Amino acid sequence: MNEKFSLKALPREILGKKVKLLRQAGQIPAVIYGGKGSPVSITLDKKEFEKVYGDAGSSSLIEVDLGGKKENVLAQEPQNDPVTDRILHVDFIRVRMDEKIKTEIPLHFVGESKAVEQDSGTLVTPRDSIEVECLPGDLVHEIEIDLGTLKDFESQIKTSNITAPAGIEILTNPDDVIALVEPPRSEEELAELEKPTAEQEAEAVEAVAGAKEEGAEGTEPVERIEGTETPAEKSSPEKPASDKIIK
Repeated sequence: MNEKFSLKALPREILGKKVKLLRQAGQIPAVIYGGKGSPVSITLDKKEFEKVYGDAGSSSLIEVDLGGKKENVLAQEPQNDPVTDRILHVDFIRVRMDEKIKTEIPLHFVGESKAVEQDSGTLVTPRDSIEVECLPGDLVHEIEIDLGTLKDFESQIKTSNITAPAGIEILTNPDDVIALVEPPRSEEELAELEKPTAEQEAEAVEAVAGAKEEGAEGTEPVERIEGTETPAEKSSPEKPASDKIIK
């Protein structure tokens, strides 16, 4: 049986820039939308939301209790402040329990790979989630992937190797690679990786050329008047004529 998550919410009348007052009071502004209902602005307790979202994520059903009226929703990834990383806003999408939905379920890698532990290989995981279709009540928080099957560098785990939980249909391409182990690189390969690419070399040449152009533009040509010397000629010592003999 899937774990049930719930949140308590309050109606929100504060909108726009004034919502910063809610954040200062330990609240998070949010909205519930989608389905056949109208959007509803709500307020959540910051600590309660962080705890529930930490367990449920975006792939588990959450029941929001708004003054006794309960709605089944999926939380979208919260909007965070780019500087402080604190949560600024959360969107919830309504779901109907009798209608299938398409969503992403995270992958949780467990176990140890012989190719990594004993052969010093590097684990590569091209995907960290898969797309699925199911009824909201069949959603799971994550799907475990056992790395123990990666015994050598030829072994791979593909989408087709995943056993889907009951009621869940996997939509991701069955040939997509989920995990593999790359062999350790030789000294020659590492040295090759450190060499600049053709693009990097081209950028370096352009940078040098640009610097030279800027330098040329920043100097003014010296106009020479007949019978006078340029500053460069004045600063260079006069060379004695080779056909003169000083006695």
